[in-house]
Amino acid sequence: MINVSIYEDNQRLSDLLMLLLENTEGFQVVGIHTDCTKVVEEMTIEKPDVIVMDIDMPNSNGIEGVLAVKRVKSEVKVLMHTVFNDERLFECLRHGADGYILKKDSSTMLVSAIRDLMNGGAPMSPEIATLVLKAFRQPIANEYHLTEREKEILELLTHGNSYKMIAAECFISTDTVRRHLQNIYLKLQVQSAPEAVAKALRERLVK
Repeated sequence: MINVSIYEDNQRLSDLLMLLLENTEGFQVVGIHTDCTKVVEEMTIEKPDVIVMDIDMPNSNGIEGVLAVKRVKSEVKVLMHTVFNDERLFECLRHGADGYILKKDSSTMLVSAIRDLMNGGAPMSPEIATLVLKAFRQPIANEYHLTEREKEILELLTHGNSYKMIAAECFISTDTVRRHLQNIYLKLQVQSAPEAVAKALRERLVK
């Protein structure tokens, strides 16, 4: 029996997911939740084998949720089930998501994806797999001619650090951080910090 917890704020969809899984041999839904605020506590009580998780939820979203799950219990499989096929994909994978399928995919694919996870697979929608393969073919950081300092600052930026925090970490002034970032933007051909972070994650320019 595969125990599944569902994190989905659309009640109609969560009801459909529960109906699908409860009527499929070998599955049991052990919990349904509308956000990830108490995901660690709920996971401890429900003991799911797989968590089916949306991204866009109120209070605490799926990106925060997968990170919380993997920090506490890495063996629990997390399958992202969402409408998003953008940079959030790479953020989820970076945080430890085990699979990623789109809500427009068939119910058969969802069931197959959960079974695949339990067999050690990493299921993805064909559309998502294509994006991941494209990301692997993108230029690496050195092809943008980033200096070691610029790569360090870019990595700190992707981790959510402010200019002041980056300056403290690198033992430089905030003005120097700004100058480095302007050079980074120029080399990456972006206009802002969010664009730089998105490109760095999408093209795997940072660790």
